[in-house]
Amino acid sequence: MKVAILGLPQSGKTTVFSAITAKSFDPYAPPEVRQAVVHVPDERLGFLTKLFHPKKVVEATIEFVDIPGCSMEDANGRDEWKRVVPTVRQSDLLVIVVRDFENASVPMHKDRLDPAADFDEMRSELLFSDLEAVTTRVERLEKSVKKPTKTQEVDKRELALLLRCQAALESEAPLLGVIKTEDDRALVAGFAFLTEKPILCVRNVSDEATAEAKPLDVEHVADSISLGASIEAEIAMLDSEDRKAFLEDLGLATPARDRLIQVCYKAAGLISFLTMGADEVRAWPVRAGSTAVQAAGKIHTDLSRGFIRAETIAYADLVAHGDEKSVKAAGKARKEGKEYIVQDGDIMNILSSA
Repeated sequence: MKVAILGLPQSGKTTVFSAITAKSFDPYAPPEVRQAVVHVPDERLGFLTKLFHPKKVVEATIEFVDIPGCSMEDANGRDEWKRVVPTVRQSDLLVIVVRDFENASVPMHKDRLDPAADFDEMRSELLFSDLEAVTTRVERLEKSVKKPTKTQEVDKRELALLLRCQAALESEAPLLGVIKTEDDRALVAGFAFLTEKPILCVRNVSDEATAEAKPLDVEHVADSISLGASIEAEIAMLDSEDRKAFLEDLGLATPARDRLIQVCYKAAGLISFLTMGADEVRAWPVRAGSTAVQAAGKIHTDLSRGFIRAETIAYADLVAHGDEKSVKAAGKARKEGKEYIVQDGDIMNILSSA
């Protein structure tokens, strides 16, 4: 899964990226697209590790992409946005960072401190980029569908869908609510529409406001959270012992960056099923709503092809009873078939004839 981090200039977007990745960047370096793969924090793996002492522990991962902040007030900014849009389109989730902190050494965008207005400005650019792509394609299709071709019927269906998309975008509604069926998605898959992707809003507050700050109340988002990117970046650079002490001083159990990563994972529609044993304890990312046979294919295609059943234990039952043997004795171990819908935290052992 790939997550694009967006924001207006001076929003603290790269500081958020630094907090997530535990990497520092020169604030005066030229803007550039940065990428990093991050492990998804999962305390369940810690519990399984204590039970099995495995040779290897494998966490789920997310790739984060830091997109340079672009000001749309001049031609250079608009050109820069057009240059990075293809990279943004390759992502599965968009994180929009908005500024809600004062710092005399960091000029404010448009000399304002208005996170809601900043969010609306970024969202408008996403809508406009999609509208531009739709309008261009509609103009071509309106001409081509009049001519008898091998693709005429498909083109007519695409045109009808794109006209609905155009109407939605012109009324400032995202395409996430328009493109609903698998057939619709297949018709417009090549566009990788920005407003078809889930959006997470991050309110970047001052260090002093971190404890009391509330998420920004905005529409058309999968979730909204607040954090102090500056202090989170400092915490991320500390070793584990110093980090623990620092968090205790702040009265926090876990860093906000852990929560942000987990929220991104969920907002993108992902859950984890788990496998455990002496060789490996692992979290496997799958789409929410995936079946047992689809989960088996995530491990190996052969397991999916020869699927017999999935021996399944709920993580909560394992914690409650202490070990696998006790779970089975309590009658909590289950044998699930191909069509079973995998639940987040299911511990699965796939039996296959392959």
